[in-house]
Amino acid sequence: MAEKNFVDNGPMLNAYPDSMGGRLDDVVTFLEKDEMKDTFQSFYILPSIFNTDLDRGFSVIDYGINREMADRKDLDRLRALGMDLKLDFILNHASVLSPQFQDLIKNGEKSKYADFFINWNKFWAGCGEMTEEGYIQPDEKYIKDMFFRKPGLPILMVRMPDGKDVPYWNTFYQEVRYNRPDAMDLMGAMDIQYLAAERICEFVNKALDEGKKPAEIDFTGYEEYKESVVDYLESHRKYLGQMDLNIKSDLVWEHYENVLKSLSEYGAKIVRLDAFAYAPKEPGKKNFLNEPDTWDVLAKVRALADKYHVQLLPEIHASYGEKNYEQVASKGYMTYDFFLPGLLIDAIENKNGQHLTDWAKELVEKKIRVVNMLGCHDGIPLLDLKGILPEEEIQRLIDTVVSRGGMVKDLHGKKNMYYQVNATYYSALGEDDKKMLLARAIQMFMPGKPQVWYLDLFAGKNDHDAVKRAGAGGHKEINRTNLSPEEMNERLGWDVVKKQIELLRFRNTYPAFGFDADFSITNSDDKMEMTWKNNGHTATLKVNFSDYSYEIVKD
Repeated sequence: MAEKNFVDNGPMLNAYPDSMGGRLDDVVTFLEKDEMKDTFQSFYILPSIFNTDLDRGFSVIDYGINREMADRKDLDRLRALGMDLKLDFILNHASVLSPQFQDLIKNGEKSKYADFFINWNKFWAGCGEMTEEGYIQPDEKYIKDMFFRKPGLPILMVRMPDGKDVPYWNTFYQEVRYNRPDAMDLMGAMDIQYLAAERICEFVNKALDEGKKPAEIDFTGYEEYKESVVDYLESHRKYLGQMDLNIKSDLVWEHYENVLKSLSEYGAKIVRLDAFAYAPKEPGKKNFLNEPDTWDVLAKVRALADKYHVQLLPEIHASYGEKNYEQVASKGYMTYDFFLPGLLIDAIENKNGQHLTDWAKELVEKKIRVVNMLGCHDGIPLLDLKGILPEEEIQRLIDTVVSRGGMVKDLHGKKNMYYQVNATYYSALGEDDKKMLLARAIQMFMPGKPQVWYLDLFAGKNDHDAVKRAGAGGHKEINRTNLSPEEMNERLGWDVVKKQIELLRFRNTYPAFGFDADFSITNSDDKMEMTWKNNGHTATLKVNFSDYSYEIVKD
């Protein structure tokens, strides 16, 4: 193993396993180049490295290595480079294709995993009225404080082996697919002649293609077969989506421990907890950041993580004014600096770093340990800025990025409740090399562990063609362009890439930096200075926003 010569919070690469060449071994081969020596301390590999089906990795079937994307030998090569890993653990849910949910569909109440997921009707028993559709509609007093991620109740109706439909809690994505039958399928399922079966299949399949549910199909002329055909279609339906886990089940906690053990064995030092705030649920309480239940669950997960020597990074988006970042940090966890991306663009465009300075001082004074970033797989956060920037400045920021080809994502379809803007960071800065390098230099001097989105490193531009190919909901593809080895090698010669690499190597190896090093920052109009001191070493970044220049002074 290569001897580490890193500070304790050096830069972290962030990419999908197929972002840089097509497989993880292509990424490792790139990192093994002489030009990349000592550039990164860590690598946040997004969860398509696991066995997943949807959402480019965030719908996990199981945490085994996806053999189409990676091999354990790739992880060994990363370890030989002295790099540790940050990996995802999706605490709230698992794919419907998970072995646990498939066992439930196959065996119903006899399944070992009967309580692994949240049976909606059992959860809400005594708290509402049963509907004709077979699910309980909770009384308003029990759900008035709940936040649902999509229209209607978060339910997926699941067909059990006995033919009954049972509702299960489904916070995020769901899709129900119906097989298109042919005449022989129907003849095998009911007493029907061939020609009648063939004609029924014609209008049934046409209706399914139009998006109708089986019960909505018009069976005029063939009414006697409707019940049998609908039952056949429903009993053969397939599902996609993510089902919420029941944290009151001992088997779920056994699953949690097995996951953390596996991630540790892969080389994870940091485990990002995705959607953790949705996990604890109780009638009458919030279903997002339910207190104190959320912190109780985190404490139990942390005890398991400590057992396997991994640090937890709970992921949560909320406005600055809600102070959730401070609450997470006060519990002893690292947290994300979701404020830096927007504050940096604001500072560069307005040629004034006062808001950025105030935020950096708060991080240090309150001893908040963060992972910070510019771009990422998701988007540039906007919701988080409420309370740290005036509303009119947030709107100017949105208008600027959109004018440069970005796309606004509203909060779950609600207008006037912005959530994030999707763009590459390079395009958000007007595809200006000087602005990109200034942003990277400031990130390297901000408190925290810097996380670097691969496409930012290579000065990637907005990919509108990818958005069009992805169709509805494909806005995030604007910042997920996969690069070939040839493209990466070519861009290594670009000045904006070479200078970013120099900044990363300096941040990774110069001993003035560190979580416990001394930090100071001053701001005056269009000038800003950031200084780190540690064990007799000093590094100062002098920023001039007026011409987007910077200077690093060290001793």
